[in-house]
Formats: sequence, structure tokens, C-alpha cells
Amino acid sequence: MGKGGDAVPASHKASVNQKITWDEVKKHVTPNDAWVVHNHKVYDISNWHEHPGGGVIFTHAGDDMTDIFAAFHAPGSQNLMKKFYIGDVVAETLPKDAQQIAFEKGYRDLRSKLITMGMFKSNKLFYVYKCVSTLALWATAMAAVYVSDNTAVHFASALLIGLFFQQSGWLAHDFLHHQVFRKRKYGDWAGIFWGNLMQGYSVQWWKNKHNGHHAVPNLHSTSALSQDGDPDIDTMPLLAWSLKQAQSYRELNQGKDSPMVRFLIRNQALFYFPILLLARLSWMNESFKVSFGLGAASENAAQEMKLKGLQYPTLERVCMILHYVWAFAVSTGYGTFGVGKSIAFFMTMTCSCGWFLAIVFGLGHNGMATYDAEARPDFWKLQVTTTRNITGGHGFPQFFVDWFCGGLQYQVDHHLFPSLPRHNLPKTHELVESFCKEWGVKYHEADLVDGTVEVLDHLNNVSNDFVLEFVKDGPTM
Repeated sequence: MGKGGDAVPASHKASVNQKITWDEVKKHVTPNDAWVVHNHKVYDISNWHEHPGGGVIFTHAGDDMTDIFAAFHAPGSQNLMKKFYIGDVVAETLPKDAQQIAFEKGYRDLRSKLITMGMFKSNKLFYVYKCVSTLALWATAMAAVYVSDNTAVHFASALLIGLFFQQSGWLAHDFLHHQVFRKRKYGDWAGIFWGNLMQGYSVQWWKNKHNGHHAVPNLHSTSALSQDGDPDIDTMPLLAWSLKQAQSYRELNQGKDSPMVRFLIRNQALFYFPILLLARLSWMNESFKVSFGLGAASENAAQEMKLKGLQYPTLERVCMILHYVWAFAVSTGYGTFGVGKSIAFFMTMTCSCGWFLAIVFGLGHNGMATYDAEARPDFWKLQVTTTRNITGGHGFPQFFVDWFCGGLQYQVDHHLFPSLPRHNLPKTHELVESFCKEWGVKYHEADLVDGTVEVLDHLNNVSNDFVLEFVKDGPTM
């Protein structure tokens, strides 16, 4: 197995230029034994924790990473992979027919067309406007708390800060996907401003979690040791997005479901919105732990932090502390609120933010198709079939949806081209929709209301399947 890092592993030197079957590639699926394929070439990236993008590299262990690599990397990045090259895939062993090969060529050509059209170039004035208008929400709320003695004004300001947190999240998202600047460090610095300082979220925590999600949306891990599953659907025991997910959790607990787990899954549709309200508390907790070296929520993140650490340790920690300074100041009315009112203010801005954020990205993927990692479809079909776009409707006009969702109303298009600036997504959407129709790929859209109903129906269906399985396989009385 390879070692990654600066030197070429000895195992590579001995086995370079092999002809490797696809079945052999599929055997190497864990970080300690990871092979990936890029343009028919096989690379042994075992234990390459020094990968500049972090642990996301292991999400495609034992699989073809050609298209997700293009989605995340600047041209020329593949040169870093040369030292890990061990051979070529035997073409005859690939599970692709002529139509699939033509389909893959088609969507790669579409990406090239978008580059030629200039769709990946950002409009800096658009982002100046978004930054200034978003900061105006924060300044308005901070000033209102300072100048007013009215409790209603104070709690309206708490809701406004919750909305500000959400809009800051979309900006951090854009900068950290490198939609705005060509130099990635500028995007990282802007991400730390909008993430650590303004939201209290660690950029390192977010990158590990979000990049993994983008690479493998709605995938269940191959095994407990592999890291090829979507961290965003790792929500057990609170929510099960498929019967398979509930069964996998049971296997990790000596083949048993506790009464609490059974209760939660049976009623998960009822608990969905309360969980969204508390989501920000969980994200703040995980961010603080990652920033200050106190732990990590996933094995992937824990390994990344142990072996690589924070990319910007001082900047992340200072900005995180400053976030809590200003958040404490406004939550206490600059020292004028009592303890009870301060806690209520903090919980109002925190819980409203959790709901504002989660209602958008929850609609993006929840209730859509899920797959086992070892049976994942190709890049395009995986991204499209696991993702839902959001449209106007049920009294919500499209211009409101566009502002509220911060570009993620085009979640399908964003997942296909994550570094494409949000202001170019409407034009891209037309081309993507046309391509999907041409090739018969299911492309789903729903408004805020219908999409939420779909999510709740899906949770109910999983609950019913879980109960039926329990009755069928459980102990007799």
C-alpha cells in the first residue's frame, strides 16, 4: 500500500504500468488501501492524508474519480497525482457500454462549453453587492438592539440575525467553493470571515463535511471502515433516510435497536422540524471542537485533524473567539438584558438560523434517491438523481426564492459545477435541463411547500418500512 506524502512509495516503484481489471480496483476502498481511477489510469493513494483538499480524496476509493476531480480542481492539478500512478484499467473490464461512454463524453463536452462561454468567471461587483447587503442585515440588527428599549424590536432583531447567519452561510459557501477568486487562499480568507467570524462555523470543519457531501451525495458507505458515504445523511439515530441506513446503524449496535431508536424512527417526520431548529447548536459545537482540537464528529475528520491539522489555525481560532464576543454582546443587549432574556435572544437567533439554513439544503437532497456506495451511478446521474431544485410557488415568488436560497435553488446545477458562480447558474440551468431531457435523466424540481411535503412523506415511508420490518423480524409475544 502507498504512503502518500513527498516520496514515491516503494510499492509503486515495483508495480508501475500494470494492467489492472476493474474488479481489482473495486477491492481497494478504505483510506489505508485506496485506489482511484482518473481517465483510465489507476493511482494508489493509500494513506495520502496530506491531500490538499483533505479526506474527501477517499470518498472515491475503489471508483472512478475523473468527473468529481474536474468539478473540484483547477486545470493542471492532476499533475500532483503522477507519483501515485501504478497502471491502467483494462478497458474491456469496465462496466460501460457504448451508450454510457457517449453519455459521459456528452457531459464532459458540456463542461467544456460552459468554460468557453465564460460561465466560470465571477462578477466581482455582484459579490460586493451581496457582501454589503448582507452586512447591512447584521448592522441593522446590532443597532436596533442598541437604540431600542422595545422587547418586540429586540426579538425581531434576533430573527434578523438568524437570517443574517443564513445569508452569511451562502456567501461562505460561494467563497469556499472558489466561485469568486482564482487564488484559492483569497476564497479561504473570505470564507473564514463569513464562516468563523460572522457565523461561528469552522472553515476546516465545513470543508471536510461539505466536500465529502459533494463528492458522494446520498451514498451509504461500503463498510464501517470505508469513507465513501455522504456525511450529510449520517443522521442516525435521529433521522433515517432509508431502511438500509437504519439497518446499518443496528449492525453497529450488536444487531439491536434500542426502544429510543425505535421511537425516534417511528416518529421522525414529527421530529424533523424540531431537529432543524436545533441544527445550528450541533454545527457550532462541532466547529468549536475542530477549531480548538477537542475532537471531530467523523472518523474522516478526526484523521484529517490528527495528521494534517488546521490550514489556518490562528486565523480560525481568533475569528471564532471574536464571533462569540460580538454574539455575546448583542445577546445580552450590551449588558442590559437579564439572564432569561439573554438566553431567549440567543436561542431565537440560533434556532431561526438553523431552520432558515436547513430548510433550503434539506430540500436540496432529503427525500431524493439514495444509493449504496459500491453501486453508485456515474457522476452526472448521481448528482442529478439525488438532488432537487427549488422553484417559486405556493405564494413564494421566484425572486424571493432566488434571494432566500442563495443560489441553492439551483442545487442540481451547482452540484454538477460547484465552482460556477451563483449569478451564472440560471443560464447553466437551461443547458443542464436540456441535456438531461436529451439523455433521459430524471431532473426534479419542487417549490418550498411541495418539496417539504415530499421530504416528510419520504420520512414517513421509511418509518413505515422500519416498523414493518421490526414486526416481521422482531420477537414474537
